Amino acid sequence: MNVENLSTRDKKHLWHPLSQHKLNKPQMAIVKAKDALLFDEDGNEYIDGIASWYTVMYGHSNEYIVAAMTKQMQKLDFVMFSGLTHEPAIQLSEKLMEILPKNQAKIFFNDNGSTAIEAAIKMALQYFHNNGEKRDTLIAFEDGFHGDTFGAMSASGLSSYNGPFEDFLLKVVRIPTPQEDNIEEVKSKLSQILKENNCAAFVFEPLVQGAAGMKFHSSKGLDALIQLCQENDVLTIADEIMTGFGKTGKNFASDYLVNNPDIICLSKALTAGMFPLSITSCSQAVFNRFLSDEVHKGFFHAHTFSAHPIGCAAALAGIALLNSPEIQKRRTYIESAHTSFAKKIKNHEKVKEVRVLGVILAIDLNIEMERYGSLRDKLYNFFLERGVLLRPLGSTIYMLPPYVITNNQLQKIYNTITEALDTF
Repeated sequence: MNVENLSTRDKKHLWHPLSQHKLNKPQMAIVKAKDALLFDEDGNEYIDGIASWYTVMYGHSNEYIVAAMTKQMQKLDFVMFSGLTHEPAIQLSEKLMEILPKNQAKIFFNDNGSTAIEAAIKMALQYFHNNGEKRDTLIAFEDGFHGDTFGAMSASGLSSYNGPFEDFLLKVVRIPTPQEDNIEEVKSKLSQILKENNCAAFVFEPLVQGAAGMKFHSSKGLDALIQLCQENDVLTIADEIMTGFGKTGKNFASDYLVNNPDIICLSKALTAGMFPLSITSCSQAVFNRFLSDEVHKGFFHAHTFSAHPIGCAAALAGIALLNSPEIQKRRTYIESAHTSFAKKIKNHEKVKEVRVLGVILAIDLNIEMERYGSLRDKLYNFFLERGVLLRPLGSTIYMLPPYVITNNQLQKIYNTITEALDTF
């Protein structure tokens, strides 16, 4: 038996994401997780205050979802989705149509958030190509983040991720996010971009820019931008990978809008963190552009594990929980608790701004921090040493806990954040 601990064994062969291995200390090894708690190899427990990148919204090792997946794998484990279909995928499409914005009509399966965006961008470019038009430009927000594959990375605007690849990306023109006081200014800039470029699509995170630091923007302003794009025959792509499935207080951030996006991307909480699966949904009008007697006008894009039956089963169980009275009640409580805590700390000398939307709480500090700098790492470790997993985005501390987090666990996170404000 290998007697070395997991953290030591990890260093021999593993290359972790978002890590500078020459500077990082050994990775903390997690051996068990339940509800809102993680347990390391030394028996310590941590409250998962960010639902492990906003995925496990119904809690770790949720028995209801595990049972649904187990039942499915005993009946049909996997079958390719090209030329074949199956009940879990069909049923999931039906359930999604009940909760997605009303203009959505078709479901295309992928296997993670980046590939959902990748498929959406390819759909948009081919949408015009099929009509004999060359559209070579995307519109995106400044500081947006949409994933790490090349199309998704092109739409993203965070240089800390894109730096070495800038010369290889798709053509993207950026606009500021609309705030209540700059809507007309941003509309004017977008209008000029539409006149000067052959634009195919506007790609955006609706209402909340996650990786940018949980930055919020105006639903009224976003509505105006979507309307302007649609008036100019430019497709709109809503990246709901982070915001989807209840996190903003509604099932989708797009539910706050009057104008529905043409294409919507879903992942993360789609399967409650239980399985890698994603979806690119679209309107009937988008789908119709690919219908032709010419074979090559079809969407020839595929992933091996598209519509994986076990992932579909997890997603179906997650949707059932999303709409349950228990989860609805917890979502309301968490938002109320966040709001109360925000009022308590908003005048703290270390707090620049605090904001709440649904179960998202974000606190901007009056402290300069690099996104992955040493001071940020000290803050990250400060939380871990007190049994709380939070992952500051530079000088922004945010919470996005599982819906099943207990009142006492929430309070411990709030107390730990307050202690950090008094310490740093």
